[in-house]
Amino acid sequence: MQGRPVSIEIRALLVLGLTLMIPAVALRVPAFADDATPAELLAKANEAFTERFLKERMEGVISCYEAVLPHLDLLLVQSQSFALNRLSQSYYELTTFSEGNTPEDRDLFEKGKAYGFQSLKLNPGFAEWEEKDLKEATGFVIDPAALLWAANNWGALFRYNPLEGMMNVGKVKAMYERCIEVEEGYWGGSSHNALGALLVTTPDFLGGDLEQGRKHLERAIELDETYLENHVVYAQYWGFAYGLFGNIDRIRYRGLIERELNFVLAAPIGDWPFWNREAKKEAEILLATMQEFLP
Repeated sequence: MQGRPVSIEIRALLVLGLTLMIPAVALRVPAFADDATPAELLAKANEAFTERFLKERMEGVISCYEAVLPHLDLLLVQSQSFALNRLSQSYYELTTFSEGNTPEDRDLFEKGKAYGFQSLKLNPGFAEWEEKDLKEATGFVIDPAALLWAANNWGALFRYNPLEGMMNVGKVKAMYERCIEVEEGYWGGSSHNALGALLVTTPDFLGGDLEQGRKHLERAIELDETYLENHVVYAQYWGFAYGLFGNIDRIRYRGLIERELNFVLAAPIGDWPFWNREAKKEAEILLATMQEFLP
């Protein structure tokens, strides 16, 4: 999240401290010229970003953006937040190349969350209120990317520690809600589909709301039906029903699952080359999952 407009010296120490504290993740690091400028590194990162559905290009994206970090204070605040947000997003997306829920994935989500919060702390209001009242702190943030990717990484960590999830689900919910207020169509309406999934799977006593969740899932599709993850998430979280611990326990609407997922499989990749490819893989898995619940 955003926050903390501090002096150049303190901010440089924060960047160094973050680098030392975050768990190390092995990446294939491309060679850079010793005198590569931040602008050149950002250009390389942006070029690789369009092809990050290839793992080596995704690792290149991360390596390029992280190579900018020692020079972060030379950049305008907008460029600082852009680089940090891309790192938060890319670490979250890098987990899609694994089988899921691995210790390595947990390290990636931790790094993604840390970069997202570092971006949010570029906002002085967020920095002041983060420890006192996170929901109040998010009200100062006008950067949808920092909100979305920090929340996505944080929410993904709940599967590794359900107790932490119970304690912090309201904070992640507040981040998605603020992202919707700031720019509800950001990244294909992803905050709507994420918030919808959260409300559907969260027990009522922790703030879950089945009907509100459905509305958010459907609103995401209204905002961008070409972002195929919206259809996958709708099928996954409204087509199936979930038990207390967030596991699928039955089919709720078979017709909806088949309609949405078959739409995904037939649709072109379009303007979302990474996530639409991922959506097609997820659609195949969910259709196979549905078969397991059929008599």
